[in-house]
Amino acid sequence: MAHTERITDLVFPNGDIYSGSFEEVQLNGKAKYTWSDGTIYEGDWEGGKMSGKGLIVWPSGAKYEGDISGSYLHGFGTFTGPDGSVYRGAWRMNVQHGIGTKQYSNSDTYEGSWKEGVHEGSGKYCWNGGNTYIGNWKGGKMCGRGVMKWVDGDRFDGFWLNGFRHGSGIYSFADGGYYFGKWSRGLKDGKGTLYPAGCKHPSLKKWHNSLGRDDKNFFFSHSLSLNSEAGRATRPSVKRSLSEKIFTDGVLRSTGRILRRASLSDENWGLFDHGRNIRCHESSSMSFHSSHEEQHEAQDNSTLFYEREYIQGVLIKERIRKLAEISPKTKQHKKFNVKEATRNSCVDIFKGHQSYYLMLNLQLGIRYTVGKITPVPMREVRSSDFGDRARIRMYFPRKGSQFTPPHYSNDFYWKDYCPMVFRNLREMFKLDAAEYMMSMCGDDGLRELSSPGKSGSIFYLSHDDRFVIKTLKKPELKVLLKMLPYYYRHVGEHENTLITKFFGLHRITLNGGRKVRFVVMGNMFCTELQIHRRYDLKGSSQGRFTDKDKIDETTTLKDCDLSYVFHMDKLVRESLFRQISLDCMFLESQRIIDYSLLLGLHFRAPEHLKALIENPSALPCGDGGVSQGEPLIPSNGLLLVTHEPSSVNNAHGSHIRGSTLRASSLGDKEVDLLLPGTGRLRVQLGVNMPAQANRKLQQDDDSGVELFEVYDVVLYLGIIDILQEYNVKKKLEHTFKSLHFDSTTISAVEPKLYATRFINFLKTVFPDVS
Repeated sequence: MAHTERITDLVFPNGDIYSGSFEEVQLNGKAKYTWSDGTIYEGDWEGGKMSGKGLIVWPSGAKYEGDISGSYLHGFGTFTGPDGSVYRGAWRMNVQHGIGTKQYSNSDTYEGSWKEGVHEGSGKYCWNGGNTYIGNWKGGKMCGRGVMKWVDGDRFDGFWLNGFRHGSGIYSFADGGYYFGKWSRGLKDGKGTLYPAGCKHPSLKKWHNSLGRDDKNFFFSHSLSLNSEAGRATRPSVKRSLSEKIFTDGVLRSTGRILRRASLSDENWGLFDHGRNIRCHESSSMSFHSSHEEQHEAQDNSTLFYEREYIQGVLIKERIRKLAEISPKTKQHKKFNVKEATRNSCVDIFKGHQSYYLMLNLQLGIRYTVGKITPVPMREVRSSDFGDRARIRMYFPRKGSQFTPPHYSNDFYWKDYCPMVFRNLREMFKLDAAEYMMSMCGDDGLRELSSPGKSGSIFYLSHDDRFVIKTLKKPELKVLLKMLPYYYRHVGEHENTLITKFFGLHRITLNGGRKVRFVVMGNMFCTELQIHRRYDLKGSSQGRFTDKDKIDETTTLKDCDLSYVFHMDKLVRESLFRQISLDCMFLESQRIIDYSLLLGLHFRAPEHLKALIENPSALPCGDGGVSQGEPLIPSNGLLLVTHEPSSVNNAHGSHIRGSTLRASSLGDKEVDLLLPGTGRLRVQLGVNMPAQANRKLQQDDDSGVELFEVYDVVLYLGIIDILQEYNVKKKLEHTFKSLHFDSTTISAVEPKLYATRFINFLKTVFPDVS
């Protein structure tokens, strides 16, 4: 039987004092321990460590009262900082972790989720001035979907990144006006629409839903994932116990300094007033000042609204519209096209909850496959890895099985094609298996794009935008499997290939036998920069234009819509066309046609116009205060600097593999792109490529002087839609229409003619100006 002894005021040689119970040679029961520096603990002990309920008081005046486990603050407790700030909530291993409330010394308050000592998850922050933010946080900053409300009645509902508005959102003015648009790093960037006070505007519910999730549920993003709190990966803690204690010759030695460190490591100050700071940005931007003026001007006419376009906060284009211009006929035409797009496609199979279940099925299957194939030792692929038997099959019953977890979706069968091949491809593309799992199967889940493609395919995006998941038709699946051995060799030999990067190929069989095939691809527009224009270029004019009534900020334009040519560095251009030629030769060898160059443009605001962000009244306007078209903006040049690997932004994306490009303007050295206010970006083929966009202006006079509009742009490009195999019988009609070939050219060499026309067209888009 253990011997328990009560000791009063036992003084150790180092000056620590203990009053309480000993059991054998360990501290057990209730006791008081005073360290030589003045730190005091009163509470429960077990096995020589503080465990149970207790109170710790530091010499600085800070104190903690609550649960303690193994000498760590662990469980639920209240911490009062030396400055008077108070945190009450969950703790894990000495840091705030879980649900908790903190009142800062400046009277700011935060209530919500914490992770590793900072705001992470859903939470509400109230500044002492009355501004509030309710939404998602990451790493202590507003990140994800959230709502900011200002004390004067203004409100922003949309997406945030690192504490700034970033992405789509709705700014509501206190007087009833609305601005629907996009932001980048706190500045308006891209197209948007201003509805002054009193003007009829679209349904707010519709716009809230278009932001990405239903407004009622956007705080509960974990419900769209197959993960639970228990399944979250936690990084190993490097913190030591509050009081690591050992007996040496009967003397208790304490690391009370660790206790003091814990009191100082807590964040005892609130956030600077993001609300006030953001309003400063907003009130200094064109739309905020001018919107009030315009709203007063438009009081007598509730039918006017303003279509605008911004580049890094600078208003470059504005068009006054009347609601009457949006005719019922146009709306009916759009509605009809939506029906046409969904006919004979997967879209009608998966609506509402069914699409959600499909996403869960996809996540469950990918997690199973990656978890099964990753432990297999790396090796070179064999011919059998491409064969019909190279499949992973598994049945996922709702209740779970010996090999699969229980889930909330419907029962389904899973098939993974050529798992070893795609595992090696992911390695080749420098994609870590754990990162891939977190992107595809993490807590934030997947999200479905708002509309299907022309083919009727469904598209999903990973939560971090790194991957695009697309449904395939059976013929497309067969083409990819047939091409796969040659694709594997091509991307292995050419690290700078512009061809779509494939990361996985899967099939889900649902109840009733319906089969849905998926391919996971890299998203070439995964960038911190705003993509202002997107083009799908084939080198044809037949049907290659977009109805103006259908164009919005997400529209991918076509060949005939492109009015720019792009001038770039000589070496960069040579590298581009060298790789395009190699990729087209590969596609030709596989008898592939109908592929496209997907081109994304990020426009840079000229330096001399950035002052307009602070002085919107200086914006050049035409008659009636409205700019006529796009103003003539001379370029100020993008800054290329010598490449420094340690200085560039190492944002992960599907483009992480590939060499850094060289530029003749810097003596044939590898280069980075320096963007003021953004960062330093590594220039690669198809990624962060600097250029000048030139457009010839139409002139009404006969002066003989040619005027051009020039913008600095950053280009993102890649070759897509590579799963259409040429077939003389099936493609005859298509070839006549899209390529304008005569009957004499219809032959087995059709893919070569397509490649030739494709490359020649691109040479007019990216002309040689050396």
